[in-house]
Amino acid sequence: MPGTVTDEQLRAEVSGWLAQHWDPSQSRREWLAVVVAARWAVPSWPAEWGGRELPVEQARIVEEEFARRGAPGAGQDRLNLWANTALAFGGPEFKAKFIPALLRGEIEMCLLYSEPGAGSDLAGLRTRADRDGDRYVVNGQKVWTSGAATADYGMLVARTNWDVPKHRGITFFFCPMKQPGVQVRPLRQVTGESHFNEVFLTDVIVPAGNRLGAENEGWRVLQTALAYERSTMGESARGPRSAGPGGRGASHEVNLVELARSAGVLDDPAIRQDIARATALRTLNALNSERAKADLAPGTSSPILSLGKLAMSRVLHESARVQTAILAAATLLEGPDYPRADDANFLTLNAYFTSIGGGTDQIQRNIIAERVLGMPREPEVDRDIPFRDVRSGA
Repeated sequence: MPGTVTDEQLRAEVSGWLAQHWDPSQSRREWLAVVVAARWAVPSWPAEWGGRELPVEQARIVEEEFARRGAPGAGQDRLNLWANTALAFGGPEFKAKFIPALLRGEIEMCLLYSEPGAGSDLAGLRTRADRDGDRYVVNGQKVWTSGAATADYGMLVARTNWDVPKHRGITFFFCPMKQPGVQVRPLRQVTGESHFNEVFLTDVIVPAGNRLGAENEGWRVLQTALAYERSTMGESARGPRSAGPGGRGASHEVNLVELARSAGVLDDPAIRQDIARATALRTLNALNSERAKADLAPGTSSPILSLGKLAMSRVLHESARVQTAILAAATLLEGPDYPRADDANFLTLNAYFTSIGGGTDQIQRNIIAERVLGMPREPEVDRDIPFRDVRSGA
């Protein structure tokens, strides 16, 4: 319980437990099951749902000790988007069904938010969910969905009421993905990957028990889910293609000082200034993320998280620019025989992943302007009219 253990006692307890139980040869799922059973996965959560009810500051001590050992599994009370959304808005039966499995990594998830016809106005979505007894029948299209081909469930926002303004007729679901009517088509990216997909939903069935929050009140649930997504994206990002087993997509930060030293340009004052600027951006973003997460309680969102997400986007673009400046003409090379150039080029292209995902950079700037700085809102002529009366080119 809170207040019954000092920081030093907690650190010693976690360290001792890891020394006894951490086995790098275990599969990720096997290890996560051990971590969840020991209540280290979500230490700030209520005991009822696998937590230890520790203060946020002490929960971070748990994360630090896990990171020191290189052991995954802790910090899910901050970074597990799916489980945190379920905890905040799921009913008792829903939580019992999904939360333990999500924490143990037994369920693959994806996000069914964006639509080709809604642009950057997510509240303008037109995928519909019609109530049919104890289930909903969903029809529509989503796009930019990562992991759709392998997901067991998708966090879906769909319109359930067309006679109220656009923000008030949306409902949030866990949509089963492995069923007839779900069609996934990969989208090829400039990096050569197919990380994103478009998803077509035709008479897809979602049990009413898979709804989070009340019907037509899914916008609030979505804001909380987006806050956790932006929190994660503001803290880390996909690194160069050569990082980690299998190459692409691992989280990895290139050491710009070592790169400049190996390239023989560390004494260049312009390069040194660029490295200092990129390093300062990362440090400032880390501090800002801590500030935002300290204010983030279950079931809430914080506009401050948009600062971190936007900053990480700038960090990645700036880091790619500095790597390119360090390597100079060598970045004209590519392929496995030139790993440093390949990393720099991949990061340059892949930085746009963070600029788009979780809400574009432009959307984050609007949120910061209106909700952090208190500037006037942009005019929305369709904000207060029934959605079925909203003019659309669809």
